[in-house]
Amino acid sequence: MAGRLNLWRWVVLGLAALYFLVPLAASVVFTIDVPGEGVTFDAYTQIISTAGFTSSLVLSLELAAATIAVVLLLMVPAMVALRLGAPRLRPVVEVICSLPLVVPPIAFVAGIATVLKWGPDYLSRTPLFETFVAIQNPSFPFVLVLAYVVMALPFVYRALDSGLRAIDVKTLVEAARSCGANWPQALVRTVLPNLRGALLNASFLTLALVLGEFTVAQLLGFQPFAVWIYSVGGSNAQLSVAVSVLSLVVTWALLLTLAGVGGRDKTASSRG
Repeated sequence: MAGRLNLWRWVVLGLAALYFLVPLAASVVFTIDVPGEGVTFDAYTQIISTAGFTSSLVLSLELAAATIAVVLLLMVPAMVALRLGAPRLRPVVEVICSLPLVVPPIAFVAGIATVLKWGPDYLSRTPLFETFVAIQNPSFPFVLVLAYVVMALPFVYRALDSGLRAIDVKTLVEAARSCGANWPQALVRTVLPNLRGALLNASFLTLALVLGEFTVAQLLGFQPFAVWIYSVGGSNAQLSVAVSVLSLVVTWALLLTLAGVGGRDKTASSRG
């Protein structure tokens, strides 16, 4: 029975590998095999020099960093407070954080666009008008950060919830408080170090979401990395696919790095 299970396991893993690697291999062949020229890597060497590559990538990384900071500052204290003071509200918070999975992105961005169009008409003589203008600054559209925070809530909630389930938050906080620490110190010095893996998972999921998100940014008229890839594809298909392959490889590298960091944390904790 064990031998059959191992056989089926390898069969499933092999099929999954083919499902993911065959399209990736076809994409690589498409980028390096130029009819009449043979094998060439011009599509990859032209990426950095292409107009808009650096600015769009930097914008996406800035949006990702801001989104990660905002969503963690919002969710970590809320999740810890939920564990300590109101565990009965956990199903309510879980439902609220899962709503972005139910609302289609096109409906979500339509609501955001309606609010942004409504604001200047009714708030032009109030200080809030400047706020509406500032959050739509093309150099750093903070409105995208707000949208991405909402879209990242389901993933961040699941990652933090798994991390908090693995530790005794109440005992850690009570021990820190008995040693004279205040609430912020107890959170930073006792809870956060034990949530390192969960924080890394939440940060990586948020980073992947921001780098790959297209619908909201496109319909609101901004050009982060995913929108730039789409715009380049209209004029140079090989370059667009090459950028997509490169971004996928970078994402995999980040995932492997995260897995390695998590593995070292588990090894260190088991030795301790």
